[in-house]
Amino acid sequence: MENLKISVEQIKELMQAMRETGLGELSVADGDFKLRLSAKKQPAPVINMSGNTGSGTLAEFHPSESEAMAIITGADGPSADEASAAASSAPTVQGNVMKSPIVGTFYASPSPDKAPFVEVGQKVKKGDVLFIIESMKLMNEIQSEYDGEVVEILCENGQAVEFGQPIMLIK
Repeated sequence: MENLKISVEQIKELMQAMRETGLGELSVADGDFKLRLSAKKQPAPVINMSGNTGSGTLAEFHPSESEAMAIITGADGPSADEASAAASSAPTVQGNVMKSPIVGTFYASPSPDKAPFVEVGQKVKKGDVLFIIESMKLMNEIQSEYDGEVVEILCENGQAVEFGQPIMLIK
């Protein structure tokens, strides 16, 4: 892939292919050249391109809002009206929400044969380990940010979680 060159049109074609196939993320790196396309729910993707010339120039491509929304929601995603109706009908959460700080896999216990770190009804203190998020083969122990009682665990053991996804309620 030496001196890899890619045009904006080729990037748009890749974005279209991602929409059609449901591919969540694509990363390509070759020397100073890095390209990352992501269809996950986050701000509009930014594609950084720099040549192997060492000049340090950086060109950015920002898709239009409609292209970004098509990437994020896909062709069969909910409409804005449906999404706002679902949000307004959702129950209000009482208590503190522990969210996933990274993308990965949720684990309630340190290993399959061990007891969970916490259970519903258990009192926790700030700094107590609540769960593990495995990301890129690393086990990240997530500590409580709050003192209180675990009211609800919102994920199943072994479930994939996104950045910012609510994992646990502490009241």
